[in-house]
Amino acid sequence: MRLIRFRRQRERTHFRDELRVVPYWLRVTCGVLYGIALTIAITLNLSRGYLHNHGARMGSDMWPWVFHDNPLMASLSMAGLITLFAIFITSYLFLLGYVYRDAKRRGMHAGLWLLLILVLSPAYLGIGFLLYFFMREPLPYACPNCAATVGARYNFCPNCKTNLHPACPQCKQPVAETDKFCPNCACELKGTAGEIAAAG
Repeated sequence: MRLIRFRRQRERTHFRDELRVVPYWLRVTCGVLYGIALTIAITLNLSRGYLHNHGARMGSDMWPWVFHDNPLMASLSMAGLITLFAIFITSYLFLLGYVYRDAKRRGMHAGLWLLLILVLSPAYLGIGFLLYFFMREPLPYACPNCAATVGARYNFCPNCKTNLHPACPQCKQPVAETDKFCPNCACELKGTAGEIAAAG
């Protein structure tokens, strides 16, 4: 587990790259639905304002918060409410899509994690997402010797037998293959990852 945590801490990810993990069709669908909702709401508000200005009060009592004398403000208030609602729903859907795709790329059971989050979400809000982000496997990475993709739990590369968990020869703490000095004791690391591990 210590090595797994070490690998997870060494991941360097950016928000923009992680956002691309969310399925493209989901991003497009949410954007289109948001645009449709805004268009319908603004059209209804403008038409309600027009009818109000011409002596008709069709259902105005149903919307006490609407600015009946100012169609522009009415449209802006409706757009604000729709945007807040859309942010909440879209964030939830994006997180679901992200968890499914991210679990797949990490070699985890994507369907099981998605089901767990859906089961826990109604009663426990975001506890399912927190569990996933706490327990997810580190991303697969390239073997430092042959560049073959290997899992974070592999001890040796299945392609070239390189030791994938090098340790500092002085303090025995895990080090990355690209480290020139141990981040724990500043010991100079010489040679390849396999040589460092052998020395440890």
